[in-house]
Amino acid sequence: MRELQNEHHMKSFGLQVAAAGYDRQGVADHAENLATKIRNNLTNSLKSLGVDILTGVGSVVGPQKVKFGKAGDSETVITAKDIIIATGSVPFVPKGVEVDGKTVITSDHALKLETVPEWIVIVGSGYIGLEFSDVYTALGSEVTFVEALDQLMPGFDPEIGKLAQRVLINPRKIDYHTGVFATKITPAKEGNPVRIELIDAKTKEPKDTLEVDAALIATGRAPFTQGLGLENVNVETQRGFIPVDERMRVIDSKGELVPHLYCIGDANGKMMLAHAASAQGISVVEQVSGKDHVLNHLSIPAACFTHPEISMVGLTEPQAREKAEKEGFEISIAKTSFKANTKALAENEGDGIAKMIYRPDNGEILGVHIFGMHAADLIHEASNAIALGTRIQDIKYAVHAHPTLSEVIDELFKSAKVKSDVSSAVAEPVAV
Repeated sequence: MRELQNEHHMKSFGLQVAAAGYDRQGVADHAENLATKIRNNLTNSLKSLGVDILTGVGSVVGPQKVKFGKAGDSETVITAKDIIIATGSVPFVPKGVEVDGKTVITSDHALKLETVPEWIVIVGSGYIGLEFSDVYTALGSEVTFVEALDQLMPGFDPEIGKLAQRVLINPRKIDYHTGVFATKITPAKEGNPVRIELIDAKTKEPKDTLEVDAALIATGRAPFTQGLGLENVNVETQRGFIPVDERMRVIDSKGELVPHLYCIGDANGKMMLAHAASAQGISVVEQVSGKDHVLNHLSIPAACFTHPEISMVGLTEPQAREKAEKEGFEISIAKTSFKANTKALAENEGDGIAKMIYRPDNGEILGVHIFGMHAADLIHEASNAIALGTRIQDIKYAVHAHPTLSEVIDELFKSAKVKSDVSSAVAEPVAV
């Protein structure tokens, strides 16, 4: 939709497009049908593998014991050699916010796209808020961000965040309030608009009051861990999260491991991403199968599906500098631009950069951040390098097809200046 609306972009290809429109219900139906299809595919896949699916509310009743049942029915207790808690999370709604599911909504409601408001406030400018701002502005809405911290996109590498703001926010129908809390949000009622009361995040003094058509609460997610019977195995949550060690084994209130009890995904709070949960699950299955495995969370990539996309893996520059200062080593920065990439230029998508933080003494990759076309796909070469411990002096010799966007990463590795000539290769290459 955004590309069709960009008349200048289309004309650069020699294309003329009439005024682009959309069918809201059609868009909503597509999203719902896609979610249903994916859910059914996963269910069928589990069944084909011989997995029994028992429906009901479950809780731990003791070591290696779980009870479950539906409301109004008798409960069943089952025993298992190992138990994995994977209850996920729910949208976090701050105090003072009244969600009605229509004019004050969470991301769960927004996915249904029941309405497209003329003016919507998005509380929070992280992944969720940024992605929905991309959707709403493409569909014609005006967006206002409310962010508690002093800058937008606080979780991103600062340099990437500034560039993303210049491309994703400044040219669009988006304004923002930073350094403020939304202390009270009242849904639209009886012809009155949604009312949002803002206070200064530091002084707590009243700052402003907004009256808009809708508000999306995008302040993160909270672990869904209540009512799981954790007290029956002497486990206490920490800010709602279930404490685990590096092997996802649950830790009780005395700091001891609970035998045969694991927790993966959002419920443990290590990294609240769907693919991180999958990776943790695979790690646990390896362990219960008798193969020790520890997941390196710094190798897990993250992506923000805006246009253009943002992706990252490992440490941000401030995090890397802090680590370097503590451990006594130097870091260096390498950068490449999408403007120098043939494929990006052919697509008229030159806005973007790739950035790598690394150790010049040994070639260790500490973090990679990408903003640009298909950034979510490009990040995995860096992710795999970190996971495998591959050093820059080895990966820089890899060959990338031309013309492809992957050459952005190729140039990133090649532009890095590593002092050490020591290779991390584990085997001699085979000449063919």
